[in-house]
Amino acid sequence: MELSRETIRKLRWLIVFTALVVVAFINYRLVFQALVFCWNIVFPFVLGGAMAFILNAPMQFFERNVFARRRYGGKPWAVRAARPCSLILALAAVIGVLLVVVFVVVPELAGTFVVLGKSIQDFLPQVQAWTEQIFQDNPGIVEWIGELDFDWDKMIQTGVGFLKNGAGNVLNSTFVVARTVVSALTNFFIGLVFALYILLQKEKLSGQVVKVLYAFLPRKTVGKVLSVCQLTGKVFRNFLTGQCVEAVILGSMFFVAMWLFRFPYALLVGILIAFTALIPIFGAFIGCVIGTFLILMVSPVKALLFVVLFLVLQQVEGNLIYPHVVGGSVGLPSIWVLMAVTVGGSLMGVVGMLIFIPLTSVIYTLFREAVYDRLRKKRI
Repeated sequence: MELSRETIRKLRWLIVFTALVVVAFINYRLVFQALVFCWNIVFPFVLGGAMAFILNAPMQFFERNVFARRRYGGKPWAVRAARPCSLILALAAVIGVLLVVVFVVVPELAGTFVVLGKSIQDFLPQVQAWTEQIFQDNPGIVEWIGELDFDWDKMIQTGVGFLKNGAGNVLNSTFVVARTVVSALTNFFIGLVFALYILLQKEKLSGQVVKVLYAFLPRKTVGKVLSVCQLTGKVFRNFLTGQCVEAVILGSMFFVAMWLFRFPYALLVGILIAFTALIPIFGAFIGCVIGTFLILMVSPVKALLFVVLFLVLQQVEGNLIYPHVVGGSVGLPSIWVLMAVTVGGSLMGVVGMLIFIPLTSVIYTLFREAVYDRLRKKRI
């Protein structure tokens, strides 16, 4: 059988590809080191892309609502100033949120730990007395409980000793710590500069990418790639925006409700639940556990009432707020959301939970469109 020139070319590339795979499999350690080296090089730019994607949402908001062309009649100076001014306002908004967290949450948290230490000293003997009353019919357990000695100062000294001897060994080298800090700051500032450049020149950059795609790929393939990119950007943008708005609303609800019912740590628990609510499904429950523990040190009855309040507000949020705020922005059934959170959390922690939900939504949407397209072709 005589092979055509095209078939010989494909076989040649197939043999080369197979040889490369075999060599990479044999030298997998070197391949892994090379991948880590390449990742360290591109990481600042990946970080910058992520920062640009997050900052793009508030920047577009300011461009549409504050610097809209209709407000200034499309004057050239207004058109030129809209983008940098919107970017400055977006950065100011993000920095403002961080400053509020630092100057509100940190002092509150410091005061909470001081009060918490005193509350634990008073609370542990109460627990010991309650336990002795519960097991008063069992003298052996009562005797064992009575022998327990809760020395708070000794616990603190033990913890400090562990940090000095255990964790201190890990951070023993000043040079390693300094190099790590400098590397992190360098990556952050490189990523920030790259993000600012992307946001200021995003139309130009997107046009250049489209030209490159059309230059090296068939027209039909470019159309599919651009369609997938638009779908991915839309799903991720809607998910992040909706999740942030929903977290702010939920945290505000908890703060107002706890303030009205005179619960302790209202501001701290409200902000804590707002931040943990960014984690889909499980986040608010993490905030509930921490908040319950903090209130338990002050009043066990109020801790129980806080759990009831949490369940009520969680029902209101899940049935009324979340469907309208986030709604169908992700377009993913609940079972797949749970799977995405579980897999993403196992692979990448909290970041994986945030990434895998919109990513799974994109895959689900593309697969559903492919299924419907094949059913239409089969006239089913």
